[in-house]
Amino acid sequence: MTEQRVGIGRVTAAIVAVAAMLPYLTLKVLWLTGSSIGTTDPGLLDDPAMVGLNAMTFGMEAVGLLLAVAFATRRGLRLPAWLVLLPLWVGTGLLSTVIVTVPIMVLGGGLSVFETGGPIEPWIYMMVYGGFIAQGAGLMVAFALYSRDRWPHVFTTRLDQPFASATRSFQTVVAWGALLVAVPIGAIKLFGGLQDAVEGGFAVAGAVALVLVVGRRGHGPFWLPLVVAWLGAGSLFSGGFYEMIVSSVRAPLGPLGGLVELFGMLTGLVMGMCGAFLLIERSVVSDVQPVQDALEGVDRERDRQAADHGHR
Repeated sequence: MTEQRVGIGRVTAAIVAVAAMLPYLTLKVLWLTGSSIGTTDPGLLDDPAMVGLNAMTFGMEAVGLLLAVAFATRRGLRLPAWLVLLPLWVGTGLLSTVIVTVPIMVLGGGLSVFETGGPIEPWIYMMVYGGFIAQGAGLMVAFALYSRDRWPHVFTTRLDQPFASATRSFQTVVAWGALLVAVPIGAIKLFGGLQDAVEGGFAVAGAVALVLVVGRRGHGPFWLPLVVAWLGAGSLFSGGFYEMIVSSVRAPLGPLGGLVELFGMLTGLVMGMCGAFLLIERSVVSDVQPVQDALEGVDRERDRQAADHGHR
């Protein structure tokens, strides 16, 4: 039997993501082990809150590294779907905002935007945010190519493709409810800084896209509004969740900011769950034949059940 090889595009994108993560992971290891490199205040990193945040962000980056490696291997196709989709949803929600805002800030103010006057050296910000942009782009491309191999029907079916849905009424109520909450959240964020404005735009666009996906409104490809809904929901949940964690270990958010982030996090979570229901039901539209041959054993037909396990 001839094994299906992982495409060069998926491998290359994963390598770019891993290479971009290594400097950040190295920096976190140094900070967690007592080094004060890149700081003007050595005592800053001894603060228990900073230790906790550094440990948390190191863990998040390590998960991203493992996923990038999985995307570059055939065996990555055997991972349970939730183990791939959940961390990628959270990660792309955080990184998509950085990918949009940092280049705009640099174009508008040059590299001086990294000179905050705080205890962190400017070159640390340049390295970290430059790495975030590269790893975000690499992970998203690798994930898109991985998804095309694992769930081909997502890329080949139309938005108005009919399929049986036992929860469509529930999804419709949730999608419209999420839109009603996302619009005021997005409007409030639009009056904040650049990052808040981008998050607000993602929130509204994602909620609108979710309504289109659930209602099967339109005749174009299914994956286009799905991507927008994915990024919008992920940005809402990830941004709110991260701010909640930061505020719990450092300075608390103000009353309005705290409510906005809390409702944003909950709205993003509800949107994500609604999308999960839809994708599970829609997965019956077509089979996963393009990746089946690569995962079957020598006995082929008798191995088909093992090959399909976890794909949905």
